[in-house]
Amino acid sequence: MDVLLAIWGRVTAYHAPLPWQAGALTAATAVVAVLYPLTWRLGRHVITIVHEGGHAIAATLSGRRLSGIRLHSDTSGLTVSRGRPRGPGMILTLLAGYSAPALLGLGAAWFLSRGYAAGLLWLLLLALALILVQVRNWFGLWSVVATAAVFFAITWFGDATTRSVFALFVTAFLLAGAVRTVIELQAQRSRHGAMQSDADQLARLTHVPGILWAGFFLVLAIACAAAGAWLLGFA
Repeated sequence: MDVLLAIWGRVTAYHAPLPWQAGALTAATAVVAVLYPLTWRLGRHVITIVHEGGHAIAATLSGRRLSGIRLHSDTSGLTVSRGRPRGPGMILTLLAGYSAPALLGLGAAWFLSRGYAAGLLWLLLLALALILVQVRNWFGLWSVVATAAVFFAITWFGDATTRSVFALFVTAFLLAGAVRTVIELQAQRSRHGAMQSDADQLARLTHVPGILWAGFFLVLAIACAAAGAWLLGFA
């Protein structure tokens, strides 16, 4: 009972916003991490986890049967679900992948704007645990466990400032990373190297050109980034 009360106290703890200068530096560092090739190569695995998690949630909510998630070392991923190959459920499932990092980043910004950095990190830990039970390959298991271990270490052992900085970094990384992944998607499509991408599968299902779906993902990502910056006081 004491342990549960301690965890609940950490989850509901209020964290005063970081000073503007510290917050801006943290957010800028996250953006640099997205732009710098080496850190992006590592951090993109987190974006992939969120992307595939988005597919999994949408598949479940739309009545499809989730078969599992696979995460690969080249930062690609695959979520397999069973159900009708066409129709609203399949469209929603495909829409959720590139939308998930942007929407999660916006939701995270909302939590931070209300001072719940610790609560945000615990919710992300819970989400990682739910994804973990659906992962079906060894690299995917390692990737999710390693990510969860970092989140747990910061959440449990870090002080209030450390948690606030980490939560803001993750939020900014999600928002900026969501934009970059869509840009990369379209770059691959322009070289005819992504014909099985979400945008191209949506095009075949809806008869709406893939470029418009890629544009939709990009507009959504930029809008979420702008709204997140506003919520956090940077715009």
